Amino acid sequence: MNMRLIIEYVTRYFFCLLLCRDDPGPRGVYLKDYDRRLGTNNNVAPAGWKFDPSDWWVEEHGLIMSTPDPLPRKSLDKDTKEIIPEKKYLVTGAREVTTTLTVRENGSWELEKGTLYDVTHLPCRSAAYRGDTCAPNNANLKNFPVKPGAEMPPIDGCSKQDYAVLFVLGEVV
Repeated sequence: MNMRLIIEYVTRYFFCLLLCRDDPGPRGVYLKDYDRRLGTNNNVAPAGWKFDPSDWWVEEHGLIMSTPDPLPRKSLDKDTKEIIPEKKYLVTGAREVTTTLTVRENGSWELEKGTLYDVTHLPCRSAAYRGDTCAPNNANLKNFPVKPGAEMPPIDGCSKQDYAVLFVLGEVV
């Protein structure tokens, strides 16, 4: 699996787990290229994903990225075919700690060892930008790239929700 787990921060605790199934880099569109590569193409990126002008994502280098998917919270017992109300992932921040993240159907989660900080990949950041007057052209390009561990910059006319990144090495069965 080559996936990134996106963690929404709310005063340093997360409550929303999202999954990027592909590295957003090669599929992204730089903010500076919005008009040329998205705006004039009916908001469809060259990689084929659809851009939503009222709810869009940017990663730390200033790349507009596709919207991540909700993280699956259930698994299937292959022997009994029973649906289990939790799913386990092997996660890391590509530093010292690699551990199991258990995500339950109700959205609660726990790490087998370490803390959220221990498994956060510090150089990677992203944010969702939302609003009726929110537009990529409002971004100050001088604010990118974002320093590791820093918040994503505000963009005029947008509300913003910051996210951090964990790497999903695989599903635990």
